[in-house]
Amino acid sequence: MAEERLWAVVDVARGMAAERGLAQAARAGADRARRALGGAHAAISVWERASGAAAPPRLRVLAAAGEPSAGRPEPADRSEPALVAPILVHGGEWGELRVVRGREQPAFTPEEQSFAPALAAVLAAGFAQYERLREIRRLAFTDALTGLANRRAVDHALAEALRGHRERGAVLTLVVCDVNGLKRVNDTHGHAVGDRLLIRFAEVLSRAAAPLPGALAARLGGDEFCLLAVETDPAEVERAAAEVCRGAAALELSEGVACGVASTEVVPGRLRSGRRLFRLADAAQYRAKAARSPAPVVAGRGDWERVAALPAVPAGGERRAFRGRERPPAAGSG
Repeated sequence: MAEERLWAVVDVARGMAAERGLAQAARAGADRARRALGGAHAAISVWERASGAAAPPRLRVLAAAGEPSAGRPEPADRSEPALVAPILVHGGEWGELRVVRGREQPAFTPEEQSFAPALAAVLAAGFAQYERLREIRRLAFTDALTGLANRRAVDHALAEALRGHRERGAVLTLVVCDVNGLKRVNDTHGHAVGDRLLIRFAEVLSRAAAPLPGALAARLGGDEFCLLAVETDPAEVERAAAEVCRGAAALELSEGVACGVASTEVVPGRLRSGRRLFRLADAAQYRAKAARSPAPVVAGRGDWERVAALPAVPAGGERRAFRGRERPPAAGSG
C-alpha cells in the first residue's frame, strides 16, 4: 500500500509537469488525485478575492475531472462521500482539493483521509512552481518603467506572428513611435519628470491599442515604443496610430510623437524577417520626424522597395545601432 501511494504521488507530479499551462496542470493533477483516492469526481479550486474591499474571498473551480454528476449538492440524506484537503502555497491557503465518490461507493477510510494532504502538498509544489515561472516570465517580458511589454516580448510575438503570415498570409501591422523632446525634458526638468512623461505616453498607447484584438503595445527602450497588430485591418491600426499622435500631443511638456506605420500588405509575397518590417516602419517614422508631422506616416510600396535593397541586419543587432549605420533613404532620394 505504501508503495502504491508513493507511485500515486509520483504520478500526480509527473502529470502536472507534463503540462505547459496552469489550468492544464490543474486538470492533470485533479484527474490523478481522483484516481489515487478512488474518487468519481475531483476538483481543484483556488481562492479569489471578489470585487470590493469588503467582499469575502470565494473559491473558484480551476479544474475538474471525472463524473460531473458526482459532487453536486444533494439533500443531506443523499450526500456522496467527500474528502477535502487544503492546498497551501507559500505558507498561505491557495485553494483546495476536493474528491467525491458516488453514492454507491464506500466512505473514505482514515488512511485515505490522511493520504489526501500528501497529494495536496504535491499539487501545491506544482502550483508554486507555475507561479514562480509566471513571475519570471512577467519580469522577462515586461518593461519595468511603463508596465508595457518590452523588446524581448515584441521579438517573441513577432516571430509567432510571422509564422502565421508565412503559412496563411496573416496581415501584420507595426507602428513605431518616438517620443519627441524627451532629452529636453530630462535636461530641463530632470529624469524623474521624463520618466513620468514616458509613463503617461505608455497609457496613451495602451488606450489606443485596447480596441485592436490581440494587439501588443510595447516600449522598445528609451523614447521608442511600438504597437504590433496581427490579422487586423491596417486601416484600424492607422486610426489607432492617429489617436496615439493626438493623445501624445495633449500631454503636459510633450512635443508630440513621430509615428510610422508599416503593414505586410505593401510587401510583395511573404515577409521572411521581422527586422524588415521594423525597417519599413522606421522609414515611415523618419519621414514623420523630419516633417514634424502631427499625424502618423504610413509606409507604401516605394518604401518597401528601398528597404528591401538594404543589406540584412545581423541577428541580435540592436535597432539603435542599425539606425546610426543604415538609415533608409529619405523619400524622393535615389
